[in-house]
Amino acid sequence: MFLIDMISMVFFILLIICVLVGVA
Repeated sequence: MFLIDMISMVFFILLIICVLVGVA
């Protein structure tokens, strides 16, 4: 469970970074 949560959080952070870079 912990590993899945960590991977999901990392993926979510990468997604936010991609969106911010796309907007900027």
